[in-house]
Amino acid sequence: MSSTPSRSIILIVDDEPDLREVVAELLEMEDYTVLQAANGQAALEVLAANEQPCLVLLDLMMPVMDGHEFLHRLREDARYRELPVLMLTAHFSAKAPPGTVGLLRKPVDIAELLAMVARHCPAAA
Repeated sequence: MSSTPSRSIILIVDDEPDLREVVAELLEMEDYTVLQAANGQAALEVLAANEQPCLVLLDLMMPVMDGHEFLHRLREDARYRELPVLMLTAHFSAKAPPGTVGLLRKPVDIAELLAMVARHCPAAA
């Protein structure tokens, strides 16, 4: 698949299906194409099978493969070293890990989320 990021594809990686769906619907209303994965392992498979997204919204705490391990694996792959990753977490004390573009706390502020997405994914279709 293409390693050039698509300006309108966003990958949401979170083990909470309700949160994924709400964020996906919000982004789709803004004309983004949304891919979803329930954990880091599934996200690596989604990345391998699709066009590269312009941004990954990544939860920290997930079963199978957590956000930290996913980020480590992502950065080991030359195709994804520069792919922007925005962390989403409910953990108040968490800090944005190195290799991310920022951190948003759950529940996510919609205006803040859309501003961060627009910064990394300009000109949605």
